[in-house]
Amino acid sequence: MTSSQSRIGTVLAAVLALFTVASCGYNTIPTLEEQAKARWADVQNNYQRRADLIPNLVATVQGYAKQEKDVLTAVVEARAKATQVKVDASQLTDPEKMKQFQDAQNQLTGALGRLLVVSENYPDLKSNQNFLALQSQLEGTENRIAVARRDYIEAVRAYNTELKTFPGMLWAAIFFRSAKPMAEFTAGDEAQKPPQVKF
Repeated sequence: MTSSQSRIGTVLAAVLALFTVASCGYNTIPTLEEQAKARWADVQNNYQRRADLIPNLVATVQGYAKQEKDVLTAVVEARAKATQVKVDASQLTDPEKMKQFQDAQNQLTGALGRLLVVSENYPDLKSNQNFLALQSQLEGTENRIAVARRDYIEAVRAYNTELKTFPGMLWAAIFFRSAKPMAEFTAGDEAQKPPQVKF
């Protein structure tokens, strides 16, 4: 065997090894991790959109419902708390940090719900075009949040499953030792209770 044949054999072996590694799922863990991080960015983007809408909504309601100061204050405080709790992509494996974020967002959701109920008591407010536009944007944002959270949950499920199943668990043990399961959103206590229906 000549040296050129030996080099060709070495190159072919290297190409075959690279093809084998690529086709066996080596890239699956980092790919799924990046997808989950991208989905988390979507969640944060939609929560930020909601936080940006709230000052305008509160100001509009304030003009009509000055006596509802407690509800307006609760919304403003919940917004401030929700925007203070930040979770970046490096903290997605910390269940406690995710719970803090989720609790703050749930508190804001509840405060917004009370604000929208208060608006029912003010016919002039309900017909105000600015309020109606803001309410519509807020409803659309809540829908986007639900979709973004669902997509994030699915991306995390795929990533976490890959870390726990064969051959992903081998790749994780050998090459991606720092890879940890990511925390998911969980339903809040109030979501576990059936809604009260009153006639």
